[in-house]
Amino acid sequence: MSGKLIFSEISGDLFSSPPEFALAHCVTTSMVMGAGIARVFKSRFGRVQELKDQNVQVGGVAVLKHEKRYIYYLVTKDKLYGKPKYEDLKSTLQEMKKHMVANGVTKLAIPKIGCGIDGLDWDKVKQVLHDVFDDEAMEIVVYVL
Repeated sequence: MSGKLIFSEISGDLFSSPPEFALAHCVTTSMVMGAGIARVFKSRFGRVQELKDQNVQVGGVAVLKHEKRYIYYLVTKDKLYGKPKYEDLKSTLQEMKKHMVANGVTKLAIPKIGCGIDGLDWDKVKQVLHDVFDDEAMEIVVYVL
């Protein structure tokens, strides 16, 4: 875990992150977002039909632009009741990274993605994040309530 990436975990509200930080969280292909932090994203940013129209499958990423920041919807599973696979999480993170690089996004604020309702192990998720982003000159801040 030693590349160009600046990675930190802080206590606080994800939505209080500075506006130059993109935001990301995990969703299903249906974009229901009925519980957990996904519900907060849905109420704050809406535009669910716009997300659905992107027709993103597991391992992909749907994107909204909100004011000056990008909001990434990491599609990690097909069914609400399912559990995401680490390989699918890695795939969606790689897709998000491609979008970030193409659009000059160097700062990302996230919750402990996949570790709330989805029940993934944070240490494993953190390793996946480093596997994907360590070679990039980016900053990722994980907000922990």
